[in-house]
Amino acid sequence: MKKLIQGIADFRKSLTEESRNLFAKLALGQKPDSLFIACSDSRVVPNLFASTNPGDVFVLRNIGNLVPPYSATSQDNSASAVIEFSIFSLNISDIIVCGHSECGAMQALCNGFDSECCPHLGAWLKHGEESLNKVRSGIVINPSLSEHNQISQANVLQQMEHIKSYPFIRERIDKKELRVHGWWFDIAHADVYCYEPELNQFVLIDEEEARLVIKRLEEAPSRV
Repeated sequence: MKKLIQGIADFRKSLTEESRNLFAKLALGQKPDSLFIACSDSRVVPNLFASTNPGDVFVLRNIGNLVPPYSATSQDNSASAVIEFSIFSLNISDIIVCGHSECGAMQALCNGFDSECCPHLGAWLKHGEESLNKVRSGIVINPSLSEHNQISQANVLQQMEHIKSYPFIRERIDKKELRVHGWWFDIAHADVYCYEPELNQFVLIDEEEARLVIKRLEEAPSRV
């Protein structure tokens, strides 16, 4: 807690005039073009490894970067509310699901946990059980990884499918107004990978891969 308080004081002290002007503009409204869905893990900091500024990205973080599939009856869901808001209020054009290595949620799925003391966690992790089942049935993207990291990568793809189950998401994808991407953050090496469907692999986003991805985005923009 002391670190947080001192950090606030340091932030205020070191804030440049340019940054103050940025925040003054942001106070009038936000116009991010992407929704970034990440895990709550304290080691995963999207704004750091994606080098983004305030106002660039709308962020949803929860245990396991999970997204409940669409339900016409259940409406008490904060993740679904974030998705609705990002689409209908912010009109975002890209959704990124970002999992990561050594994820505690994936390890809980893999090794089990005490559901008596954590019933809410147990209910939430049900949205990741399909990923566990796929890996244990032999559907593996990278067999060189530990089981919980294999589940973490499978989970990125599974949550992308959950997102696409929302009718208003599918409609925008079909109209080429929205794209859904899968990323994976390797904590130990501070590397970010993106999922390449043609290869069925997560590929390191280095300078060359970044050029290829940007080129594809420019050739097939989600909206003019």
